[in-house]
Amino acid sequence: MLVITGGAGFIGSNLVNFLNNNQDDEILIVEEMDTYLKKFKNLDDLKYIDCIDKNTFINDLNNSSSKYKDKINNIFHLGACSKTTEPDRDYIMSTNLEYSKDILKYSANNKISLIYASSASVYGKTNSFIETPENESFLNHYAESKLLFDQYYRKHKDRISSQVVGLRYFNVFGPREFHKEGMFSVVYHFFTQINESDNINLFKGSHGYEDGEQRRDFIHVGDTVQVNNWLKNNPGVSGIYNVGTSKSRTFNDIANCVLDYYKRGSINYIDFPDNLESQYQAFTEADMSKIKSKGYSKDFTTLEDGVKSYLDWLSKQA
Repeated sequence: MLVITGGAGFIGSNLVNFLNNNQDDEILIVEEMDTYLKKFKNLDDLKYIDCIDKNTFINDLNNSSSKYKDKINNIFHLGACSKTTEPDRDYIMSTNLEYSKDILKYSANNKISLIYASSASVYGKTNSFIETPENESFLNHYAESKLLFDQYYRKHKDRISSQVVGLRYFNVFGPREFHKEGMFSVVYHFFTQINESDNINLFKGSHGYEDGEQRRDFIHVGDTVQVNNWLKNNPGVSGIYNVGTSKSRTFNDIANCVLDYYKRGSINYIDFPDNLESQYQAFTEADMSKIKSKGYSKDFTTLEDGVKSYLDWLSKQA
């Protein structure tokens, strides 16, 4: 049986969908029930054994008469508070750090494969995106929680014999993110804006970049699922790895992909918010050499193809 925490969320539900399409429905979804109803639509077309509360899951694992623990082969730990502007540090540390420690302790003690979600936010404002401590810092509580767990894993990894992998996702976009509210991908934001006003809003120049020229490594969610599946099939691979395309693109590039798709609209440049100035990553670009050195060789979806595919999907949902 596979366990997917956050399985009703963005990357999680796409992973469940991929596994279903490959004849695997022995899946236990673990969710935070306080937010579950926002994500319920993601599960409509998916097959799984059950969806249970995250605290119920942890309590079950620590119970001598556990319903699940002897059946688990792999844990994909994708559940987290992903709001980068979350002000409540205690909440985000409890959810992202302490809960993750519990998952790691259990998987390590029982020799169960664990693949967990880290984040490219742990690189702060560096321009060197290699998975080493000297490149790491944080700009908000979310990034701090992710970095602290990466550090916790590093501290204990030499005593763990089973597979443990941390994946530092860069800017992921694609289907099944409708529940994310303030954390939508820019593609979803642009889809909404052009259908409401025929305008796309981009930030004016900041951090040394011209209007709309800030750069990020945008990766289609389908590619992140492929990485997770490859790791499941290669249990000898452990460590912390970037998950991006290795090619930064500008926000103007994405906006123009959307404008080309709809054959209408224009870009409106708006002032950069003062409250984001100190915690904004104006440039990201994954160094993928580490995971490629382990044998990962699949090509990544181009920005143009990924945006078109996602807009096709969104149009069918409307």
